[in-house]
Amino acid sequence: MGGVLDVLPFDVWSARAAAHEAAVAERTAARLARRDRGLKHPVEDFLFDYYGFAPGRLSRWHPGPGVGLAGAAGMPRASWRWYVTVGDVVTLDERAFLAERRHTVEFVRNLVSATLSRPPALGCFGLHEWAMVYGIPADGVRHEAWPLRLGSAGSDAVTRTHAIRCTHFDAYRFFTPSAAPLNALQPTRATQVDLEQPGCLHAGMDIYKWCIKLTPWVPSSLTLAAFDLAREIRLLDMQASPYDLSALGIAPVPIETAAGKSTYVARQREFAERSNALRTRLLALIEPALTSRE
Repeated sequence: MGGVLDVLPFDVWSARAAAHEAAVAERTAARLARRDRGLKHPVEDFLFDYYGFAPGRLSRWHPGPGVGLAGAAGMPRASWRWYVTVGDVVTLDERAFLAERRHTVEFVRNLVSATLSRPPALGCFGLHEWAMVYGIPADGVRHEAWPLRLGSAGSDAVTRTHAIRCTHFDAYRFFTPSAAPLNALQPTRATQVDLEQPGCLHAGMDIYKWCIKLTPWVPSSLTLAAFDLAREIRLLDMQASPYDLSALGIAPVPIETAAGKSTYVARQREFAERSNALRTRLLALIEPALTSRE
């Protein structure tokens, strides 16, 4: 089970759980309303569709390792995966979690540590989104409900006349076949740890993915902070994309202009700093556990 360092009284932890559920409800209300109406949103839906973590799962509050919840025995959370009950206290079964998820924990530790060790590579200008529509008609793009700001020909011209330096495999793998050779690198899953760097917007969003994959080890406070950052990053990701989202009230960051490039780099630098702060928190959470059991 691992050592329980802090047993929270029922009123304390139940209040924290309720506050977390309310915070998630506020953040996901629009998503649920759209889903009921069959509507899509290219910015906000990404966090749920791409990462596959439903609002209901996000709303579950997890205290993380070393915390016991008094009075939780017999409650639904006592039967949640990787929890164990001792008397009336429910806590994370750390040994069971690490025994089953060690490979994932080690991968996340290695990836996050490697990313933190590198300076951010700025100035990619979000061209991965342009490379995803390069050489295909407007009715064949991923977000076909939204027009291209510059049209197909204009979008292709931006892609051709800029240096593309995408380091992130999960962005690169969506490049069109004609755009892939234009990238300075050819990232693969095998080289992910070697190439990941904190300036990459998708790497910043993926901190949320690593929190999800390490649930319930990762406290919900960190997961929600990663969700909030990912939502902000995704907005810039789509603002800098070739799509015209003005109908949603989303103003573009026109990276084909000098002013747009300057705006993009400034926000990219800010996101790199904030994502590294979350990486540091995540690494501090998992490193001691792995070290003590190696």
